[in-house]
Amino acid sequence: MQRRTFTKRVIAGTSLMGLAPHLAFSSAPPINKKSLKFGMIQEDLSVLDKFKLVKELGFDGVELDSPHQLNEDEILEAKATANLEIPGLVNSLHWKKPLSDPDPAIRAACTESMIDALHMCKKYGGTTVLLVPAVVNESVGYDQAWERSTEEIKKMLPTAHETGIKIAIENVWNNFLISPLEAAQYIDQFDDPMIGWYFDVGNIVRYGWPDQWVRILGKRILKVDVKEYSRKKQSEEGIWEGFKVKLGDGDSDWSKVNKALNDIGYSGWGSAEVPGGDRARLEEISQRMDRIFQL
Repeated sequence: MQRRTFTKRVIAGTSLMGLAPHLAFSSAPPINKKSLKFGMIQEDLSVLDKFKLVKELGFDGVELDSPHQLNEDEILEAKATANLEIPGLVNSLHWKKPLSDPDPAIRAACTESMIDALHMCKKYGGTTVLLVPAVVNESVGYDQAWERSTEEIKKMLPTAHETGIKIAIENVWNNFLISPLEAAQYIDQFDDPMIGWYFDVGNIVRYGWPDQWVRILGKRILKVDVKEYSRKKQSEEGIWEGFKVKLGDGDSDWSKVNKALNDIGYSGWGSAEVPGGDRARLEEISQRMDRIFQL
């Protein structure tokens, strides 16, 4: 994509990104299903007992990486026995083998891993596979990342339609899609209901306000990652230190986030993506999630 064409498309797309229709505010929390990442469960237990533990602590689901080293039959048995959902999977190759890499073979490897994950997610009864679409750095330009990742995602979409599993794009600190207008335009270019946004609240606080992102992304938001960030710690201790704050004690402003999610009609999953630990730590996370969802 030529730079001039790229710029025109981004600017033109902003005219199509009005706020989602305002809906009546409800007393029910918009995030009403609670999950966490499997790697956060750091007790020395079987898959079944880990699933039972988080179910007991009030979680409704757990998300797994894909690919992973777990036994598929064991996962399915644990899911059924513990009555715990697997709402989605997280692609685990998008950093090591990003869709924006100059090497076509590396891009292809990530695309194939996503296709496999979409099929696996269907087996587990989930609805989304999380994908970081690209990484911009000294050797990969912003426009190159846009073009390459777009072409690779187009190759995944037929499998998304086949399986009924949606591709959920997440914003991380990858120097790409760093404004909500760009994020919305990136999704809209596909003109396809099988791709949307996995909104990570804490990741946005460093350079924006999460509730503004929610209102602009609107119905594009498929799921929400629950994370905290402190601008004070960022300023005084360094940017990565900003994450070292407990849920509810940072600058995510959950009352505004919840109001914005309610206004766009969001209702569904919130998945903790914070440092895990033993039973006591996971119980604290569960309780803190309950409190911030009610703000």
